[in-house]
Amino acid sequence: MDEIEETRPYGFTVRESDARRTENPNGRAVDIKKLWSRQHEILNLDSLGYKGTEIAKMLGVTPTTVSNALNSTLGTEEKSNIRKTRDEEYEELREEVMDLTKKSLKVYNEILESETEAMTLKKATADTVALDLAGMRAPTRIDSRHVSVSATPEEIENFKRRGIEAAKQMGQIVVVEGEGTRNVA
Repeated sequence: MDEIEETRPYGFTVRESDARRTENPNGRAVDIKKLWSRQHEILNLDSLGYKGTEIAKMLGVTPTTVSNALNSTLGTEEKSNIRKTRDEEYEELREEVMDLTKKSLKVYNEILESETEAMTLKKATADTVALDLAGMRAPTRIDSRHVSVSATPEEIENFKRRGIEAAKQMGQIVVVEGEGTRNVA
């Protein structure tokens, strides 16, 4: 059925209402806000990389509904806007990374060209930061587990003797008083 178009004031074209549409048989009005928010929810999940079938399962709708939302005029425009925003954010991030890379290379060149003690400390700090950023950070938490052991007096003396030797090798001063020992830094 052909729709008749007429021009109204201000140049807007108005179509006659679609005769195929009927009143809602349940007597309920369609909640436009709910449909609008569902449309945007589908678009956001799509922008996060979910597939249409996954979105349908998450939201409890049919895959056809998801496809209609994504391929609608609003859907294609919104996806284009989302991609544009993402690309702009990526470009800003890329520029920040390039600036930081230039600065870090400058610091590393200073470190490699100098042999002073201050530069050695700077190099150790820079190495730690670089490893941390690369995801290879040194462990900072020590997993300690308690073990219950029965030891004879001879084994306890052996532990003490080994502990004192280790402390002396590390340059700590160990003072032995009576039964116990204490470390003095």
